[in-house]
Amino acid sequence: MFKNITIFTLPQDWQPSLEAMEAAVQQNRFTPCGPTVKKSCGFSEPRMIDNGPLVELVAGQRILRFVIEVKKVPGAAIKKKAEEAAAQIEQETGRTPGRKEMKSLKEDAVQALLPHAFPKQQAVMVWFNFEHGWMITDASTSARNDDLLTALVRAFAGLTLAPLNTQQTPQSLMTHLLTAPSHEEWPEGFCVERSVVLRSYDADKSSVKFDRHHLQNDEIRNHISEGKLPAQLSMSWEGRIGFSLTDSGVLKKVSFLDGVLDETSQGENEDRFDADVALSTAELSRFVPALIDVLGGPLIKAPEARG
Repeated sequence: MFKNITIFTLPQDWQPSLEAMEAAVQQNRFTPCGPTVKKSCGFSEPRMIDNGPLVELVAGQRILRFVIEVKKVPGAAIKKKAEEAAAQIEQETGRTPGRKEMKSLKEDAVQALLPHAFPKQQAVMVWFNFEHGWMITDASTSARNDDLLTALVRAFAGLTLAPLNTQQTPQSLMTHLLTAPSHEEWPEGFCVERSVVLRSYDADKSSVKFDRHHLQNDEIRNHISEGKLPAQLSMSWEGRIGFSLTDSGVLKKVSFLDGVLDETSQGENEDRFDADVALSTAELSRFVPALIDVLGGPLIKAPEARG
């Protein structure tokens, strides 16, 4: 359910009722792009059943699904149509459209071509854990998180959401793990796996990637001593969860390792959605605090709600 993880802190005094939360996000229910609309965002049913609730409560956790639909017109098609319009103007008037007019012609071309553009949807799962004061999303890019945060702030007046910052930076932790003399110095429960991206942060911005590679060696340490720092490192936790930690604190390629999913027996009539939510949130509710603790704990307190 969560292939990526970005953690945001919730205001300490903010916990709307389930009914209030449902009513708020209903004001921003997802509707597909119209013929001349480039982008549409909104909340959709987490179970993907029409006319169902937009906020699901499972095992004490609240789950939402945010949909982003975008229609893109190929640049070559825009250029061709704008040039055709410019050629017609030149033929009819004898003058060549200037830069400002060409910009307007391109905008007109986009509007003319949008009804024929194929829409592409991306869904972002959202998990509110009020016990720990988190909101976790599985957005793979910061742009998708930005769209989600904009929609939430619009739905809940005065809501302030902040990315989780920790006392120790993820890059500092990754550097420590890769330069430790032995695995015995790794934090309890955490293990370095076999993939890393090292990147320099000078003008050259050179990088090197090791994949399916033993990472406790002098070659890795030499790269680090020369200024290439870890930007992404594959890790695992207690043999239960695999993930890649990034220097921005976002977790990518999150997965449950062999056997974890088998630990929850499912009856014949049990709803798969409920089972997936219950299992994944239970595991992550143990894993995320452990990771935050390894990073020294939160840097700042959660913001307070306004209004």
